[in-house]
Amino acid sequence: MLEPSHNDELPVIPGKRYFTIGEVSELCAVKPHVLRYWEQEFPQLKPVKRRGNRRYYQRQDVLTIRQIRSLLYDQGFTIGGARQQMSGETAQQDATHFNQLVSQMIAELETLLDVLKK
Repeated sequence: MLEPSHNDELPVIPGKRYFTIGEVSELCAVKPHVLRYWEQEFPQLKPVKRRGNRRYYQRQDVLTIRQIRSLLYDQGFTIGGARQQMSGETAQQDATHFNQLVSQMIAELETLLDVLKK
């Protein structure tokens, strides 16, 4: 069986809440031992562990794995480079969210100032 090299060739993620490691392995075209290794290397990847230490991945985990797979297999990043890329995107999202909060707070304070002036 040939492994697809691009994420758009991967199967559609079913509308389930939790996925086993075997299901995620098929959905992302990555072997289970690789998924367990990536859990150690990427802090963003934290599947829920239940009875008997069994892993249950959520939809967001599957999307994160596909992103990691793309960085490593398609874009040629090393593990360290992919980790840095992933944390950089998280930091960028946090900065954008922070800027939105500050803008909203400024708008609210200006409205409050207008009310106090009256």
